[in-house]
Amino acid sequence: MATEDITIHGSRLYFSAMRAGGEMDEKIPHAPVASFAETPYVDEAVESLAASPLDAVCLAFTSSAYKHGPDGERALIERLRPRARDLPLVSTCLSAERALAKLGAKRLAIVNPPWFDTDLDGLGASYFEAVGFRVVHHAPCGLPSGQKYITPQSLYDWIAKIVNASDADAVFIGGNGQRSVGIIDAVEKTLGVSMLTGNQVILWDALRSISAKVNIEGYGRLFHA
Repeated sequence: MATEDITIHGSRLYFSAMRAGGEMDEKIPHAPVASFAETPYVDEAVESLAASPLDAVCLAFTSSAYKHGPDGERALIERLRPRARDLPLVSTCLSAERALAKLGAKRLAIVNPPWFDTDLDGLGASYFEAVGFRVVHHAPCGLPSGQKYITPQSLYDWIAKIVNASDADAVFIGGNGQRSVGIIDAVEKTLGVSMLTGNQVILWDALRSISAKVNIEGYGRLFHA
């Protein structure tokens, strides 16, 4: 998604549910998801990144926000602000809230990764309902569990089934590990809904937070709203 005038610097955080090579259980356990947002790992990562020549810091993790809810996500950002040294700090679900509001979305379909269980998926629906959106569909997508198994075509086909069976005006692809940005344009043009993904919304929100004038084409109406 990034144009030539955008550089992205990454730092991975320790996540005990993920083994070497990115392998995970078919359904990720909740304890590592909850502890992901606790000190010290995320705090140290933010502080380390803030020492780099950056304009904004993005936290790319959806499921921890589902676990601690909107109030918990806001509290996390406030806790991390001193570590970010006054750089703008955005996170997936808070950015998704802003993006949905910017697009004027009201009826939301949530497509979560297959490695989210029904309880975690339900927490995601509760998150967005708590901040004022009507969730008309939510479920883990019915694809093989594992980041390397999510293909653009299979995810597009799954989204088409959801959109055709609901009255959603926007679809949010939960999980920053789902391979999804490549089908945003196709979903919006052929299915008539706004499509948001975890990595798309944090990039958009980071650019918004610094009032960057950047032209990003092919990755959704969000960048032109």
